[in-house]
Amino acid sequence: MSYTQLRRRRFQQVLVGSAAALVTPGLWAQAKPEKPRITIAVGGKSSFYHLPLTIAEQLGYFNAEGLEVEINDFAGGTYALEAVTNGLADVVGGAYEHTIHLQSRNLAYQAFVMQGRAPGIALAGSVKAIPKFRSVLQLHGKKIGVSALGSSTHMVASLVLQRAGLKPEDVSFVGIGTATSAVVAVRSGQVDAICNVDPAITILEQKSEVRVIVDTRSLQGAQEVFGGQMPAGCLYAPQEFVKKNPRQAQALANAVVHALKWLQTAGPGDILKTVPENYLLGDRSLYLASFNKVREALAVDGILPDECAQTALKTLASVDPHVEPRKINLSRTFTNEFARRAKDKFKA
Repeated sequence: MSYTQLRRRRFQQVLVGSAAALVTPGLWAQAKPEKPRITIAVGGKSSFYHLPLTIAEQLGYFNAEGLEVEINDFAGGTYALEAVTNGLADVVGGAYEHTIHLQSRNLAYQAFVMQGRAPGIALAGSVKAIPKFRSVLQLHGKKIGVSALGSSTHMVASLVLQRAGLKPEDVSFVGIGTATSAVVAVRSGQVDAICNVDPAITILEQKSEVRVIVDTRSLQGAQEVFGGQMPAGCLYAPQEFVKKNPRQAQALANAVVHALKWLQTAGPGDILKTVPENYLLGDRSLYLASFNKVREALAVDGILPDECAQTALKTLASVDPHVEPRKINLSRTFTNEFARRAKDKFKA
């Protein structure tokens, strides 16, 4: 089943909502959020893709903003989105391009703070399954592990395959999650190749179990794959939610930007002391090696530049014919009002 078909199936469960108005500034005098308790749904919490959220949680930045945050972890970004559309969570921590895809289905969602300025996703072949892996064409007839069907990892793999001249039916996509489950899937032979995020990719790479041929863990790598700067993890929610809870959105943006500011100067020891022990997967040196691979991909100030949104639209439209650029209003898919205030507050 193609990436497009999977995306369409995932969002058939979503109730169609009317587009809400863009967030309007004002109403910032009160310090306390409208609702102090909030649930964020993410796909693969222990991955570096969501590291700013983890830092904000572990260092008490959410509490400092008057929030009691619960972060629920799912196998992939599409499942996290489903949690919000089904009323099980308030906000999604996931890929910005989901807001574009949702708008193409007449659903109004809005990103309000960016966590990553490059996807941090890599495509690699199993050395055991494909001993001399050098070309995307060698994936014909193979099983490719992605975090979840319809996720960003699925989108990146689909894009790379398409550019190489392969059709969706030429491969089989398998949802394998992230971190430990992704590593196990490769080592056990469940998949022949993997398109995923760190630390899973670096762990397999360091042990010479995979060969990476497409890499967006750096700004240059993302530029080569997408032809421009590609936004990655964001916090996004239904526009109506953001409109009705602007102080809550501001508090969340503050906490994330505070975490991004901390990450700019954090050393290896700081990282190891802050993230939960189980994130390290039993090997601290490999975890730090993974962090060094993706550090550049982390956002700096939470602001999503217009050109990044344009890159995301162009990329998504190339793999999903239902996304027509002329029908997408990018200005409704994100706002930088909250991130700018957070940037000013923390001098990020």
